Amino acid sequence: MARANRQEQDFDQPKGLRLRRGGRESQDRFGRFTESIARGMGTPWFLFGLSLFVIAWMIYNTLAPEGIRFDSAAIGFTALTLILSLQASYAAPLILLAQNRQDDRDRVQIEQDRQRAERNLNDTEYLAREIVALRLAMKDVASKDFIRSELRSLLAEIESSKSDDKE
Repeated sequence: MARANRQEQDFDQPKGLRLRRGGRESQDRFGRFTESIARGMGTPWFLFGLSLFVIAWMIYNTLAPEGIRFDSAAIGFTALTLILSLQASYAAPLILLAQNRQDDRDRVQIEQDRQRAERNLNDTEYLAREIVALRLAMKDVASKDFIRSELRSLLAEIESSKSDDKE
């Protein structure tokens, strides 16, 4: 039951990507994982941390005794270059995957906005028709001034008939 409630609340996910039993659940879990990585890679803290890592790597492999260095500055920090290349080769597809998932969510949101706008338009048109119908009905309703004038004319008629009867 808790799982059904959770699925009903996942309105930010396209229908095809909602959690289901089978292969879809693992794909969605992987997608959420990659989005979190891509989101983390787009922060200033990640860039700051990566810069500190590169600086520390270069300082260690430049100033440490030659016997304990693991990447030589003489050959251009080859291991560091490979690590950064590997990081970049994984970053690009993760970012693309996150963008595709965001596009899917945007499509669902746009469709929901379109449906909401259509309902609002229909409601507005209905209310406009109701107002017109009320205005037309109000033309047939007697106004306060009309009722007063009718009552005065009836009163005048009654008074004139009473005065005719007295004569």
